[in-house]
Amino acid sequence: MKVMLFAGLKEKVGNQVIELETDGSMKVSDLKARIYADYPSLEGEVFQVASNESFVKDDHTLTSGDAIALIPPVSGG
Repeated sequence: MKVMLFAGLKEKVGNQVIELETDGSMKVSDLKARIYADYPSLEGEVFQVASNESFVKDDHTLTSGDAIALIPPVSGG
């Protein structure tokens, strides 16, 4: 499963895209737990998950064919 990272998340991991081995699908809540476990530098970071260009909730099921992105809060004016 390919996951795109943006802003500070990309900087902390050192890459714009990470790949996770999965059995084909997982809940967003499981993805978040996996990200925090595999990438300790992201522990405590807040971000929203987007699937196919739409924000999704923790109970949404992601599949390996989805375009998945982790998007931190954005501020500015």
